[in-house]
Amino acid sequence: MNLNRRVFIGAHTSAAGGVHNAIRWGQTIGARAIALYVRPRGSYTSPPLTVEEIAEFKRLREQADYPYIMPHGTYLVNLGNPNIEKRRRFYRTFLDELQRCDLLGIDRYNFHPGSTVGACTKQESIGYIAECINKAHADTDKVICVLENSAGAGNTIGAVFEELAAIIDGVKDKTRVGVCLDTCHAFAAGYNLSTEDGYAAMMDEFERTIGLAYLRGVHLNDSSAPLASRRDRHANIGDGLIDPSFWPRIMNDARFDHMPMVLETPGGNDAWVHEISYLYRLIEKPKKKRK
Repeated sequence: MNLNRRVFIGAHTSAAGGVHNAIRWGQTIGARAIALYVRPRGSYTSPPLTVEEIAEFKRLREQADYPYIMPHGTYLVNLGNPNIEKRRRFYRTFLDELQRCDLLGIDRYNFHPGSTVGACTKQESIGYIAECINKAHADTDKVICVLENSAGAGNTIGAVFEELAAIIDGVKDKTRVGVCLDTCHAFAAGYNLSTEDGYAAMMDEFERTIGLAYLRGVHLNDSSAPLASRRDRHANIGDGLIDPSFWPRIMNDARFDHMPMVLETPGGNDAWVHEISYLYRLIEKPKKKRK
């Protein structure tokens, strides 16, 4: 394994029994970055983190030397919903998770932007999302709100980079907003990662539309659904429909240095330990300079 210090590959590990356990699981699979849920994902409320939980999380993080941890928001939240009462409830959960990140010393928080639920225009939904992010920035200290691109199913926001850029445009504090690029979602949305030209075109569009300065993380997922299918179906690396040539391409792209590159593939720890090792082996060793 080429443990290149600039590349931080990991997985979304389990926080069952306490958020600190996500770090323990990360260590068992050879991860150098992790994602986790900072609260139970199936409910709008949960008990607050204890002083002991926070201290243990920070202690284990320092021990594991994890500079990049990127929690994933609960799927219950939809900040793009036009119903104001529902959006207020979603916002309370969103804010609670951001505040937990602040307490844990985590600098970024990844979430799905939301959906129109077929009840408003995408432009209106984008405005609601930006409004919630602005409010969250006023209610928290430092956490960066990281938008994830979507596969494009139904009325979801964020399948095309223009929609993510529009949300960012509506955010006042640009230093506290970013984007996580999910490879499965991008492929399902129509970005052809299977060819060198398709990959280059996607990255050019990202830079032109959003800006590389906003890139804060990656979800490394293959896709069992075809290109442009708009279906979010994660597959293990090399087992899906994205051409295998893509993986060495992205692993050797310096634009993804110094950020979390997190697996969300099936199979859990048993699969991740092999996938992490495989992805690190794809990284080319720096060529020695001739004297």
